[in-house]
Amino acid sequence: MTGVEIATVAERPELMGPAWEQTSDTFPEYNNHGDVLNHYWGRLTEERPEFQFHLVGDKGEILARVRSLPVRWDGTVADLPDGIDGAIARGFDHGEANALCALVIMVPRDLQGRGLSTHAFKAMLELARRHGLTRLIAPVRPSLKERYPLVPIERYGAWRRADGLLFDPWMRVHERLGGTVLKPEPRSLRITGTVDEWEEWTAMSFPESGEYWFPHGLATLAVDRDSDRAGYWEPNVWMQHVVSSP
Repeated sequence: MTGVEIATVAERPELMGPAWEQTSDTFPEYNNHGDVLNHYWGRLTEERPEFQFHLVGDKGEILARVRSLPVRWDGTVADLPDGIDGAIARGFDHGEANALCALVIMVPRDLQGRGLSTHAFKAMLELARRHGLTRLIAPVRPSLKERYPLVPIERYGAWRRADGLLFDPWMRVHERLGGTVLKPEPRSLRITGTVDEWEEWTAMSFPESGEYWFPHGLATLAVDRDSDRAGYWEPNVWMQHVVSSP
């Protein structure tokens, strides 16, 4: 894509503020409150700025905000991290990295549908190659799973269209770029909070204890009014890309 700059946080830290402003509404509010994710998230730009980048247009506009993290992985399904929570913890706490883990690609809402996420992912593959990382793994958040919250991720992630390609559009983007499915991850991102917090995050009421569907949720929310706690496990699907040589 012509007229697009790939700027890492290490190179242009001043873009962090504008990028956040342009993409802060990309994901539902509850996704900003991960139990494990929030413990590490700020360290990405502080300690691994060379792996965080933005796509910038020729007029200086933010086209995408991207976060990734080098991790240690022996190449087997058994050694995959325990979802995105396990990946971010492993990236900071365990050993020398040999793979890049994609964490998130955020495109401003008014620019979505233009192929920018594909361009951003290709840039992430190039970033991995530049740093000598031979594999890229991604705990993919399936974009249409919110329409099927009661279907287990093990089944949803295996759905395919009549043409043989994966059913989910974001998983299909990965597939078309050479990605392969490794395994479903039903417990990838843990989010807990009080009942009031969840009612604020979802703009819903939870009058009694039980399992609830909520807007944009990929699975159900477990509400316990007696303990004033509600918890959600967001599922993902692990996919792998082989990083090509220069």
